[in-house]
Amino acid sequence: MTSPSSVANITTALLLAAGTGTRLQPLTLDAPKCLTEVGGVPILEQLVKHLRAQGFKRLVVVIGHLGDHIREFLHQHASDMQVDYVFNPDYRTTNNIYSLWLARQQIREPFLLVESDLVFETWMLEDMLQPDKMAVSRVLPWMNGTMVELGLGQRVSAFRMNGDRCSDARQYKTVNLYSLSLHSWSKIEERLSRYVSERRLGEYYEAVFAELVADGTLCFDAVIFDAGRWYEIDTRADLREAENLFTRPRAITSRSLTVTKPAATLA
Repeated sequence: MTSPSSVANITTALLLAAGTGTRLQPLTLDAPKCLTEVGGVPILEQLVKHLRAQGFKRLVVVIGHLGDHIREFLHQHASDMQVDYVFNPDYRTTNNIYSLWLARQQIREPFLLVESDLVFETWMLEDMLQPDKMAVSRVLPWMNGTMVELGLGQRVSAFRMNGDRCSDARQYKTVNLYSLSLHSWSKIEERLSRYVSERRLGEYYEAVFAELVADGTLCFDAVIFDAGRWYEIDTRADLREAENLFTRPRAITSRSLTVTKPAATLA
């Protein structure tokens, strides 16, 4: 049996970047959401820097809204990496479950699933480089959407969809970062195909993950992200809060180093 320590780190990332970002308009009328700037740096540029620093070699990017802008940007900023594209022609009328399903032809190796509206720091990925991990954080007032509960050994035991909260200290917010083994991906792909065949294209892929975790088919070990060092940007209010968070100096702690620097570098 192969021990966890002997499993090679993941070097492929799947970025979902097809959405229209309507809640960020007018900023997203002439630029895709992932090119929105935080601290003067596009979100996508920050993500590429984080992934490169952690040894990632390949990006698979699902594009839709203004996808040519993303292609041009990555041609300039990720020329040292292999970049493959998947186009979602129905990006205006489908949700991320369809974008993930469309990527199935491109993914035949363990990978990191990344939503392209996240800002965080490079070192936070260190524990996400092995398969079947899921980034979560303690719940802050601004957070909504999918929550999870943790069981023994920090394993994800249940999903709570649609922002269904409880006072249980075991409840955490999903960060929308997942590392997946090929075994897990095959199970997810099978269930995604069922949703697509049933034309359930308006749902989030977390619905699939929730089902598979509930029936024991899928297992995630939680990686706890510092709740004050990441942000998901959906609205202009989110953007303002992220700007405030990542442009003020504060102590940044990693495994081996504690320094004080402006977090706007995010590199």
